[in-house]
Amino acid sequence: MELNQQNPAPGDIQDKEYVVDRKDKIIEECEELWKQMEKCQQEIALTGGERLNPSDAQLPLLMMRLKSLTAECNQWLERTPDIIPLNAENLVALGKEELQKLDHDLEILLSTVQSKNQKLHEDLRREQGWLDEQEELVASLNEICKELKNQVIPVSEKRTLLELKTKMTKIRRHRQKLLTSLGEVLDKHFPLPEENGNKKRKRECQPNARLMTMHEILEILINSLLHSPHDPYVKINDSFWPPYIELLLRSGIALRHQDDPSQIRLEAFHQ
Repeated sequence: MELNQQNPAPGDIQDKEYVVDRKDKIIEECEELWKQMEKCQQEIALTGGERLNPSDAQLPLLMMRLKSLTAECNQWLERTPDIIPLNAENLVALGKEELQKLDHDLEILLSTVQSKNQKLHEDLRREQGWLDEQEELVASLNEICKELKNQVIPVSEKRTLLELKTKMTKIRRHRQKLLTSLGEVLDKHFPLPEENGNKKRKRECQPNARLMTMHEILEILINSLLHSPHDPYVKINDSFWPPYIELLLRSGIALRHQDDPSQIRLEAFHQ
């Protein structure tokens, strides 16, 4: 019995070391606060004892913090740590508690990894589908090229090139005509806020951004759909006037991204 009283338990030693460490930290914080108080007092003395503004009056806050830390230090000094007997039952209970915490953390980590893997699988499946479509398109074009090579065309190559250039010129003219007509309609029926006398509303919405016209917004959406059909979404910035974006979404011309509401795309009417 005397040996047990003379040799303290390991848990008792650890608790005492924790109390000592905590005491040292609190003392260091008190010394740091005291230095800050001395610095504030010196600044007050240099300014001639002028009254500080409420925003600059840090001295009362430092005093309150010093009192709080001093009280906490006294509580730690007066506290007697609870000594847990290191028998088999307590060790088993502590081990079970630690294992339960570890199991809970691992379950959270597993769910996070599974969700990321699911998202990666979806991205991979989408990209694989787009790759298959491109491969099918390349294969069909190769077949058409082989058929054209095997066919006997009596017409000369020069005449064929002239016909193709003529058709391309007509298509370009027709396309330019359609774009011009679309631009005139959009400029007439969908003007910018300053052109309609709503300068105050524009300043309230986007004070520093240059707003784009409906024509420019549609042109950006069309180019994004044609140039990158695998990722046709466009990031909405301050240049996009919100009423125009709402009009495109409600009329079914544009669609919002499922995961990122700040991105929109043009509806693929040609598919």
